[in-house]
Amino acid sequence: MAGEFTEKVISIIKSIPEGKVMTYGQIAFMAGKPNGARQISWILNSMSGKEKLPWHRVINSMGRISLPEGFGLEEQMYRLEKEGVKFDKNDRIDLGKFLA
Repeated sequence: MAGEFTEKVISIIKSIPEGKVMTYGQIAFMAGKPNGARQISWILNSMSGKEKLPWHRVINSMGRISLPEGFGLEEQMYRLEKEGVKFDKNDRIDLGKFLA
């Protein structure tokens, strides 16, 4: 059974609406661990499939996808664009517009 923090994180990620994003740090803060952004990454990596998490809606605080090219970046960008999220010429997302 997952701990309380993990359960909160899963609930928060599942609540991100289509066409919106949240940052790792924002999720960690909301789940009660302001310095737990790296834990969010671990939870996404280990539980996205099992929990059917919309993992693609989680980005870094600079409005960018953290995954490298060839290891998920393209798929995450595709999924976000399909939901209406726009990227600028530097592949950044306007957090003022798309942050949940």
